[in-house]
Amino acid sequence: MTPLVKLGDDEVVDAIVQVCERDPSVARVLREIVSLEAGVRSSALDQVGAHLRIRAAAGDVLDTVEALKRDEIARRLAARLGPA
Repeated sequence: MTPLVKLGDDEVVDAIVQVCERDPSVARVLREIVSLEAGVRSSALDQVGAHLRIRAAAGDVLDTVEALKRDEIARRLAARLGPA
């Protein structure tokens, strides 16, 4: 069995930004998500995660949803994505 790779905050943000560069619609949605107050963002992402688990989303997608709940990730991503 292949061991899971644990990414640091910088790698997580870099990976998300790469996806956003390939798909501007993802960037637009993420700008909105990371601009939310932490509690609101976390609650909204709980709902997204629950929906994705029902749809059997890939583990890396669920990991990304969890990462977006973290203030440091949200702050770094907001800075990297910039304004709309």
